Amino acid sequence: MELRQLRYFVTVAQEASFTRAAARLHLAQPGLSAQIRQLERELGQPLLDRGGRTVTLTEVGAAVLRQAEAALTAAERITETVDEFTGLLRGQVRIGLISGAAVEEFDVAAVLADFHDDHPQIGISLTEDTSERMLAALGRGELDIALIGLTGAELDPGFGIDVVLDTAVVAAVPAADADFDAEIPLAALCAHPLICLPPGTGLRGVFQRACAAAGFEPDIAYEAAAPALLLRLAARGLGVAVVPALTTQEAAAFGVRTVRIVEPELRGRLALAWRIDRPAGPAAKVLLGQLRIAMRSDT
Repeated sequence: MELRQLRYFVTVAQEASFTRAAARLHLAQPGLSAQIRQLERELGQPLLDRGGRTVTLTEVGAAVLRQAEAALTAAERITETVDEFTGLLRGQVRIGLISGAAVEEFDVAAVLADFHDDHPQIGISLTEDTSERMLAALGRGELDIALIGLTGAELDPGFGIDVVLDTAVVAAVPAADADFDAEIPLAALCAHPLICLPPGTGLRGVFQRACAAAGFEPDIAYEAAAPALLLRLAARGLGVAVVPALTTQEAAAFGVRTVRIVEPELRGRLALAWRIDRPAGPAAKVLLGQLRIAMRSDT
């Protein structure tokens, strides 16, 4: 008894016709009939009743059909397991990171290095870009995983999201500037020249959505992809930087102090994103799991 014979038998039972089954299996009908008769001889019982206008199952055939379907399902699972193992020996994972902040907040390099040590045959491609463009690349299947900043906009339900960092959004001003209190309403902040991350980033999206909801038009004087550069520009008095929250030590190192943004308060969130509406490769699944564990432990 061979798996192909079981597959032929199941197909004939499903189609109730040797002609239709042969067409579906891309076989000649006489050859298909011969294989089924060989299976019946090996089992010692007829499985199909060929006397009517359609092929029907005998009582024994009906019992065998359930076992044959189970055997074919088990064989498919074995094949899937082998394919997954093979995928962890040879494969490619494409990961995207938001510019600048990802490296500062998380030791992504360590996760990738450990993954490479465990699976040296898997290629890893790494891209830095804006959140907006990486989400689009995920949607097109050009990336497997991306670390993005969330803007607060509703996401495609086909994306899986795991928030790994949730922080306040603050204003950064020169350390010696006494014109700013500890808090500043969004309306008052928008009256100053501002230094922001570029369009397409999560933090810029959060800020712009808040301004639009309040009816404000911010004056963006400078844009830069790295928060560190925003802080240096703010320290030199070129504007007020809109950045993720800083520790006192971090602010002092850049020569700034931070001011809480209120009315409303703003939050920035970093998240791992991937597709859940299409199957991911085994290598991408493993790397995603390691990134989720590592980033949760870092926060």
